[in-house]
Amino acid sequence: MSHSGIEELYQSHYGWLRTWLQRRLDNDSDAADLAQDAFVRLLVTPRGFDSPCGARAYLRTMGKRLCIDLWRRREVEQAWREALRHAQGVAPSPEQQAIVIETLLELGNILQRLPAKVREAFILAQVEGLKYRDVAERLNVSERMVKKYMAQALVHCALLEADFQDAQPRWSGMTAVPQE
Repeated sequence: MSHSGIEELYQSHYGWLRTWLQRRLDNDSDAADLAQDAFVRLLVTPRGFDSPCGARAYLRTMGKRLCIDLWRRREVEQAWREALRHAQGVAPSPEQQAIVIETLLELGNILQRLPAKVREAFILAQVEGLKYRDVAERLNVSERMVKKYMAQALVHCALLEADFQDAQPRWSGMTAVPQE
């Protein structure tokens, strides 16, 4: 799709998308931001539509996903603020807080790509610090299966880290020590 095609799409559908988002979010400012984000994404990754209905369906789907991303981000931000309230003597700068929130969101996205049992095993072992035998008990699987789940999760993380070699690696501190 050319820039003129996106401009035409923008003129035809921006108002509708913004109104649709405003009804979902009950906030005109957020709706305007997300509607703008939707069209920016189309500029970055253009695509053609066979009809105005196809364009609206695509924009509605994109709008739903943008809303979910916004709600997730706000949940993470709220959890971070809550954690900071309980942490004594910790006062990260706004920049550090933004980095932490972005990293948490990236971790959430990475974990969501894992199969449910693998994700659960990884969280129980790495976040909650459970021993593999305790994870196995919780998941009602063998300890050997937990080791397989952990290997799968770590391979997934290693592959993602390899994809981000040009960016600053964020996963270098995430290791699993085999627990016998």
